[in-house]
Amino acid sequence: MKQAYQPFLLGSEFRIQSPTVATTGDQRINLLMQRGAFGSGEHETTESCIEILEKQHFTGKEKILDLGSGTGILSIATLLLGGGRSWCVDIEQQAVDSCRHNSQLNGVAGQIENFCGSLDQLAESNFDLVLANIYGDILLDVAEDLVDKAVSGATLLLSGILWEYNFDVRQKYQRLGCKLIKNRMLEEFSTVLLEKE
Repeated sequence: MKQAYQPFLLGSEFRIQSPTVATTGDQRINLLMQRGAFGSGEHETTESCIEILEKQHFTGKEKILDLGSGTGILSIATLLLGGGRSWCVDIEQQAVDSCRHNSQLNGVAGQIENFCGSLDQLAESNFDLVLANIYGDILLDVAEDLVDKAVSGATLLLSGILWEYNFDVRQKYQRLGCKLIKNRMLEEFSTVLLEKE
């Protein structure tokens, strides 16, 4: 069921809006999201990731991997902030379709490659930015592959991590050669920002 919802602010740069609601004109970037099974950006982990992405400097040449992309909100936000090209990966076809639709609404469909499947099925590599807002146990399972897909110096933004998984996730990625930049504890979840050394 596609439904309209009241616009809301996300981070310092964005306003999340339903495509059926009139666009508001001010300094904020209007990010149009069709609400469906994968939400439209209200979750604390999405907000945390967006706030961190807003502080990154994008050149327009970045190669981005978005694992468990869902609606595509993190990739779309990154591209609207000036990021280059994103590979959105999700195991659910409904999520892939949602991401494709939202990327069209926001005029970035030409910068997104949608892939339905698991990370080990993705041939593409050498990513400058890795986004993964998924559960901590999955982040542990895919850690080696995720780090392998990133270039040296790449940024890894991991979220969806319940507090009880936070230490294990940080330790594992640091053992794989990543440097901890930021560890943000939210109400229930956490967000970890790393750099591959």
